[in-house]
Amino acid sequence: MADDGPRPRGGNRRIDRVLSPEYLEGLSERSLEEIRELRRAAEEEEADLSYLRKLLQGRMDIIEAELARRQGELEETASILEELPRILADEPTTPHGLGRHLSIGPSRITEHRRLVERLIADSDLSALAGRTSDQLRATLARFAEHERVISEQRRAVQAVIDACAAEIARRYRDGEAQVEALLHHHLEGDR
Repeated sequence: MADDGPRPRGGNRRIDRVLSPEYLEGLSERSLEEIRELRRAAEEEEADLSYLRKLLQGRMDIIEAELARRQGELEETASILEELPRILADEPTTPHGLGRHLSIGPSRITEHRRLVERLIADSDLSALAGRTSDQLRATLARFAEHERVISEQRRAVQAVIDACAAEIARRYRDGEAQVEALLHHHLEGDR
């Protein structure tokens, strides 16, 4: 496992390391390989945060659909189960995304699934009909707050990725790094 840079006091989680001020300290003095490793760890964290947001957003969409059904905005005969394909379709009804293409997948799927399961433990989505609209709105508000925090963290992680990418680009632009070395690096990685 690659070293994710200096470990700040107060947190051993990758998110804590990536967002610590020490993570990017002395970036211009670090080796190109080390900067790539820092960027890779930040990209993995971004992918994990993006996945966690998607899990939360899916659950939020289900609750919103149930509230809409109760308000007569969906056909009364349609159950949430019958509507799931539409609710969870890739075309979001609200602007959730931050508009970045992720080149890697999430690395801690099980951990994130457990976090969301803990979050929704007291708001069983299989029993929506048994919840009052006020309870559903309260659950939706709680999920929205978690999603907001995750989005803020993701934006901060993206700033770290951008800082690493900018330093790498600067080195190539200023001739401190050679494209041939990059090609060699990629060829070695494919073996």
